[in-house]
Formats: sequence, structure tokens, C-alpha cells
Amino acid sequence: MKTKNTLLFALLLAFSSCISKGGSQSISDAENRETTAQDFEFSTWITSKKEKTNAAYHTEFKKYKSAGIDAVLINTLTDPKELERLVPIAKEEGLKVHAWIMAMNRPNDSIALQHPEWYMVNRDGKSCYDTRPYVDYYQWLCPTRKESRNHILGLVEGLAKVAGIESVHLDYIRFPDIYLPIALLPKYNLKQDTEMAAYDFCYCDVCIHEFEKVHHKNPRDSDNTAIDMEWKNFRLNAIKSVVDDAYAIVHKYNKKLTAAVFPYPEMADHMVRQRWDKWNIDEVYPMIYHSFYNEEIDWIGYATQQGVLDVQNKIAINTGVYLPPFTASDELKEAVLLAKENGAKGVAFYEGPGLKPAYLTAIKELKTSFKNKENN
Repeated sequence: MKTKNTLLFALLLAFSSCISKGGSQSISDAENRETTAQDFEFSTWITSKKEKTNAAYHTEFKKYKSAGIDAVLINTLTDPKELERLVPIAKEEGLKVHAWIMAMNRPNDSIALQHPEWYMVNRDGKSCYDTRPYVDYYQWLCPTRKESRNHILGLVEGLAKVAGIESVHLDYIRFPDIYLPIALLPKYNLKQDTEMAAYDFCYCDVCIHEFEKVHHKNPRDSDNTAIDMEWKNFRLNAIKSVVDDAYAIVHKYNKKLTAAVFPYPEMADHMVRQRWDKWNIDEVYPMIYHSFYNEEIDWIGYATQQGVLDVQNKIAINTGVYLPPFTASDELKEAVLLAKENGAKGVAFYEGPGLKPAYLTAIKELKTSFKNKENN
């Protein structure tokens, strides 16, 4: 895929035309595909700092709002008190707030660390309580074990109770990467052309027992678990079960459930045992980080469209954009337009501190152009 930075709008128009005409699954009506300016939202992920003053947050949030950003997805390390501090500040500056939580991956969770049996186990029999895949902060809890899943759901409920938030926003709501994004492999000196045992989870006693009750076989005895579709589906459904329970919890408090997910459902299924088009969830934020996959900017439109086609209007999609690979504001504009034209409800930027003045100006210009186009 090749992307030119010159003649941006002409190219985007041509690209849009090709998308609408090509392939048996293409969305036939551009009016249905493209979100209106009134509905289209800009948001950004941020991580809170308790030492940061209220006045400093007022300044930060005012900066976002003045540039046309509508919402912040805030990681408070699952601290409802910190969330309660920040929500009124964001509201005063005109921003919506989503409570961002690391779900299955719970690094340095003081409660979980008291229960080594709660953690996922790989096919080699090693627990990520003390043997962590890829990086030290990969400390994944089992989605099948009652105690670990209830711990996660309890944290979700604690955030859902906070007045004024729009949603509880699940992140790491999946298994560890059975396949890393291709651009990350050299960092770990890995070649992943098979499902490697060290990165294949979860083979804990509870997962095996629950699977055997239904399918009368033990995945530990398999010569090739990669082609055991029942075992794969068991793990997809284990994550879906956590999501569906979280959905019921947050809706009890009149909040939405949202999630950061892998780029599109088939890809998420393959890489991290995550089939988000089958979840009970209000909105998703696919992390369409093109540089992770050695793709160019136009892939953002392709991946957005794949998700839109799969969910068939049942789940709203906000395209997640990773800022570091962009070199100019025109590139960022191109990414936003590609997401919007392929059916995204909005775009989320990772992350707030990376929004340079030129990018904030570009966002403001886009928002203005969307409104002008709609009013004409």
C-alpha cells in the first residue's frame, strides 16, 4: 500500500471511490458509511498523575477542548478516587470522560499478587505470575477462574459507580499476544510463524477442567493445539463472558461499556484470542496503529472498514490512531478522513501528550470543515 502526501484530498476522493466500488462486501451507500459531523468525535487517551494539580488539568483539558477534542479516556490505574477528582474538571472544560482500565492484564495489582493461582498459565506450564511473556508488565489474570474474573469485574463496578463518566473503557481485554505485530518482532529477536508454547495461554487447571467438561479432551495432550477450533473458541468465549458480564454491570449504573481492541475482528481473533464483533458492548476503539504492522497510512481506512463491515451497525467504531509515526499534520488529517469515510464514529489519539500544536490545529481545522460541509 502506497500513500502520497501531495494532492491529499484528490487522492482521498479517488480512494473512497475505489472502496465503494471494489469487493463484494463493500458498503454500497457512502451516506450510510460516512458519519455526520455532529456525531463524529475526537478523543484521546491519557494517564493521570496524582501529583498533577487541578489547575494543571484545567489547562490541559482546555487545550484539548479548544482544538475540537470531545472526550478523554483516562487511565487512573483503576483508582475511583482519582477519577472522581478529574471528572468535574473535565466536565467544566466541556470534555466527556471514559474510565480506562487495564482488564485482563493487571500489572502490579496488589490484590491479585496475593493469589498466584489467579494468573494465566502457558502451554509450557509456566504462570505469568512469575514468568511473564515479552515484557515484565505482562501479568495476565485467568478469565475462566471465578475469583480472578470477579476481581476484574469488581474493579469495573468501582469505576462504573463514579458519577459523570460516559463509559468504563476496557483495555487488554484479551489473551497475551500469540502473534506480535510484525514490526515488533525484531525488538524481541523473534520469528513467529507458529503458535509458540511460551506465548500460548491459558492452560491452568481451571481452564482445562472447564474445557474437558464440555469437549471430553485435554488440550495439554494435543500435538497441535493451533488447529483445535473448540479450544480456540473456548478462549474466545472466556473473554466474551467477561465482557458480557461487564456490560451488564456498567449498564446497571447507566453507563456505557467501551473497549480498546485489535484492528479488526479476524485479526484480533488470530493474534490475541479476541473476537470483539461478537461482544455485548456499546463502542470499540480499534487500535489501528499502522506502523506496528509495517503498513502505510491508507491501511487505517482499510482496517476501519473491515470492522465496520463485521459489526453491521451493532457496535460503534472509533478508530485508534498512534501518533509517533506521523511526520506532518497533513498525514494526521489523511488518517482522520480515511477513518471517517470508512464508517468510524470518531477517532481517538494515542496519546494526549503526543498531540503537538500542529496536530491540535489540524484537528480543529478538520472539525470546522466537517461542520461547514454539513451545513452547506
